[in-house]
Amino acid sequence: MLEPSVATLSADKTKVELRIIPNTHGPVSEDDINALLTQPAFAMLFPIAPAIHKAVAEINAICGQNPGDHELFFAIAERKDGVVSISVSDNKMQASMKITSAWGGKEITLPDVLNTLKNQRIKMGLSKPKIMALMQRLSILPPGEVCEGIIACGKVAVNGDNAILERKVALARERLLQPQEREDGSVDMRNLGALITVNPNDLLMIKTPATIGTPGFNVHGDVQQQTPGKDKPMEPGTGTSFHPKDPNKLIATVSGQPVENKKGMQVDDMLQIKDVDVHLGHVNFKGSILITGDVHEGMEVKATGDVTVMGFVESATIEAQGDVIISKGVIGRLIKEQELSTHIKANGQICAQFVQYSNLDAQGNILVTKQLLHSHSNAGDSITVSDAQGRRGDLVGGIASAAKGIRAITFGATAGTKTELFCAMHQGELKQQLKALDDSIKAMVVAGLDLESRLRKLPPKTEWQNDAGMIEQVKMMLEQKKQMAEERIKEEQEYALLFNESEGYFDNYYIKAEKHIFINVELHVGNAFYRAQREHSTCVVKNVNQEISFDYSNR
Repeated sequence: MLEPSVATLSADKTKVELRIIPNTHGPVSEDDINALLTQPAFAMLFPIAPAIHKAVAEINAICGQNPGDHELFFAIAERKDGVVSISVSDNKMQASMKITSAWGGKEITLPDVLNTLKNQRIKMGLSKPKIMALMQRLSILPPGEVCEGIIACGKVAVNGDNAILERKVALARERLLQPQEREDGSVDMRNLGALITVNPNDLLMIKTPATIGTPGFNVHGDVQQQTPGKDKPMEPGTGTSFHPKDPNKLIATVSGQPVENKKGMQVDDMLQIKDVDVHLGHVNFKGSILITGDVHEGMEVKATGDVTVMGFVESATIEAQGDVIISKGVIGRLIKEQELSTHIKANGQICAQFVQYSNLDAQGNILVTKQLLHSHSNAGDSITVSDAQGRRGDLVGGIASAAKGIRAITFGATAGTKTELFCAMHQGELKQQLKALDDSIKAMVVAGLDLESRLRKLPPKTEWQNDAGMIEQVKMMLEQKKQMAEERIKEEQEYALLFNESEGYFDNYYIKAEKHIFINVELHVGNAFYRAQREHSTCVVKNVNQEISFDYSNR
């Protein structure tokens, strides 16, 4: 053990000096030297480990030899000031502070912290209580110990909500799914309740406007721009107007049948007919049509609103700019190969209880509550063959194609009837739209940079502020810049929506069998194809890596 006197403070009291004669005091170990530093006068100073290691090596190397009679000198400890450092997360949304307690030197003070924050450009989201809490911890930390914590947090931008249009009245197609309950509790499938009509001043639709959202910021004070919600226009259609005291409410101005369209609602005149046959002739009406009886063979019915048929449609043609609702059934026949006798077309939805040997073409959904047999069905949205309780609904034979999914209780039949299903076939078109939008956005970025460059190259304002022509030119450039920025934001929002749809395309659009898929049912989901060689029970059929995949987990 070394004598305490071999270690003394330097003249300026900043270091501990070791003065030692190897032959007198050696050999020594690092523990011996470290023990010297536990003396009260040295305990607050920082041990210089490399110097201690070097001292031990040199002392022991010459101990017991002639050179060992000479005194050696080493600086083995020193005063060190406290240290404060700031670290910022990769996304610049959090800043952490680490304070190291001083070794006998100057401790960190609040001004030191504030100067460090200023130098690191940390100016937003600072928490004074958290900073003070760290400073209080510092007061009891032993030399060289560390305290750290988060002292600043940015604010995440809150994106706006998209506008929502909420319909406040029922539509004719919804009657098909709501048969009336008898007094004894049973359900009368033939009684669909009263006709759905509205009167002047009835509330039809309410719009919840899109919100702008709120911008955020990072700890450096840089603004994080939010994405405003996407507007959804609500426009008055025929027979409707905005509420005089609230432009976000749509009301009826006439009596008639409410019809939903892409931008809101309209109220159609209601033409009521018993039967459409050769005695009446073809029907073409600007409004909605209610046929209380049947549409007979060879007849045509066209309407700018909905067409509601309370009876049957047999080998006839119906076209509607709204929905086509057939309370009983659609009956057609096979004229020759792939040619069917009944044609139903709707810009909205097609709803019926059962359909056979018919062409169905809807921009919206196709809903059949009992059976869809040997027909050619095409839906811009989805095809559903099921009653409200999910107990029955058979899609047998023919071709069914839907952009956004097909659902039925049973596909095909035990006899192995060929049934073709096509779903989610438009991903390629979606990607083409994405590429076109991406090209457009890039072109606008380039054009914007060019415009910005032209604005920067303008001569000093003093040279042209009295030139009316130049002023007008600058105004046009600034207006063009503003319009370009607005259009770019709009296209970027549309791109984000399409991108999300494309990325989750096959997760969202698929074929679902609630009970059975029988043999000889051909399943097309995107480019993937499978012909059922055996019966499949309850399952979801998806395209996974361009192959058909069956998920039975919902059984």
